[in-house]
Amino acid sequence: MQQSSSALRGRVVRTQDTLQRDAWRAHENLRSRGEVLDVLRPGVRESWQRSLRHHPDPDAARSALVLEGAELEAYRRSHPLASIMPVIQRLLVEPGRDTGLLVAVGDQLGRLLWVDGDPELLRRAEDMMFMPGADWSEHTVGTSAPGTALATGRSVQIAGAEHFSPQVHPWSCTAVPVQDPESGSVLGVVDITGKEEAVAVHTLALVQAAVAAATAQLRVERLQSGGTRRGNGGTARSTLYQDSLQVLGTDTAGLCVDGKRVQLSQRHSELMTLLAVHPRGLSAEELAVLAYPEAASVGSVRAEMLRLRKLLSRSVSARIVPGSRPYRLPAELGLDAGQVRACLSRGAHRLALNIYKGPVLPHSQAPGIVELRRGLSAELREAVLAEAGIETVLQYLKLQEAANDAEAWHLALQLLPPRSPRRAGIVAGLQRIERDLA
Repeated sequence: MQQSSSALRGRVVRTQDTLQRDAWRAHENLRSRGEVLDVLRPGVRESWQRSLRHHPDPDAARSALVLEGAELEAYRRSHPLASIMPVIQRLLVEPGRDTGLLVAVGDQLGRLLWVDGDPELLRRAEDMMFMPGADWSEHTVGTSAPGTALATGRSVQIAGAEHFSPQVHPWSCTAVPVQDPESGSVLGVVDITGKEEAVAVHTLALVQAAVAAATAQLRVERLQSGGTRRGNGGTARSTLYQDSLQVLGTDTAGLCVDGKRVQLSQRHSELMTLLAVHPRGLSAEELAVLAYPEAASVGSVRAEMLRLRKLLSRSVSARIVPGSRPYRLPAELGLDAGQVRACLSRGAHRLALNIYKGPVLPHSQAPGIVELRRGLSAELREAVLAEAGIETVLQYLKLQEAANDAEAWHLALQLLPPRSPRRAGIVAGLQRIERDLA
């Protein structure tokens, strides 16, 4: 058994040595030719390619402090991840305080909210701005575990020279995204940073287990806080929730507010979506134009809005009931379509595709919804075809709306290596499209 364990450790070390040599070669090639070598792991290579769109010079990719002082404290208190911190403290921070590791928790935009762990390492990490309030998104720092996990929506390990920024080469990190247990939207990320131990196989399993425990705790606390709110008349605003409206790939939107979920009718789905994308509000006349494919009277709009307001007040929360004159949502509502658009704007194409479950309210004929649906679909397609790597393109081809997109299928064929076994499936797809056209 001892020999077997030693052999396994030897293989792991040799693998890490190879990864580091390949990463150094890629950095040298980037400096001399401005190209990214294929020797990088596929996920790291795609992250570098995204990073280059923001920073042609890796030396310029540095973190920046975007939240501090009272603003940071207020934001941390109001963020849904605040409720999981006792679990993270117990499972990750306390056991690792004297092991040369740091534990960081960041929001969905890549801003670190909490950083704790080995005291000496904390001081050293501040030299590269790895501290609460700092932005560690791919857009700012390039490839790193927190930013890349958020960009892809998946667990990731980044070791040493695999980091895009040379400033981060002495460090290694493992990060796991945290998803809302009800809506599935990304709330943030949990990261472990340090030396080689930070990218050990057991480290990834440990962080994943901690995130799973934290998510389960979040679900339990939401159920308990729901009972508490009913007892005090519903006046308390819990920070456990991220109010959301899911409209992708469904004709009837799912509305989540303070842990309560209701499935809206198609008409009410259209109205709530339009109000979510127009936070400044809409008059009855404007809403009539955007919500009805044919001319509708202002009276019809007002009657429908009255029914919607009664439904929300009775079944969800009075806190989300739209005001009138103009019709406007009183609280911010996270729209899954808006989250896709935000991901695309910062180059997180894989995460955008993970969130994108299909067109916005696919069968709606409301002019405002049709415009939103077409616009988002076009933005997604343009981003994938113009800037994404092969894995992202292949993921895009799984969408129903890409089934007959010959240009996207041809692009996949161009990006795949000549001997890739996946070329056969792409060729078959192109042949199917040609048969359909014939």
